[in-house]
Amino acid sequence: MMMCSAMNVKDATPEVQQICYKMKPHAGKKFDVFVVKTFTTQVVVETNFFTQVHVGGDEFMHLLVHKTLPHAGGNLELHGI
Repeated sequence: MMMCSAMNVKDATPEVQQICYKMKPHAGKKFDVFVVKTFTTQVVVETNFFTQVHVGGDEFMHLLVHKTLPHAGGNLELHGI
């Protein structure tokens, strides 16, 4: 996965897997496999998660998930596939 070189790409964590799993119904089709492999974050006022998700075989997809701040509910929004 190609990401901005200024960002630190990390191996998936249980928290990021849970975030992406919540986005799975919005991913456009049904996947039998949906495992986050890597991610990076961008903290602006809130947090953006850029993730690489294994969806089976040799296929991967990328999700951009936005998480609002805790005082705003900590809601998750899928901003891009």
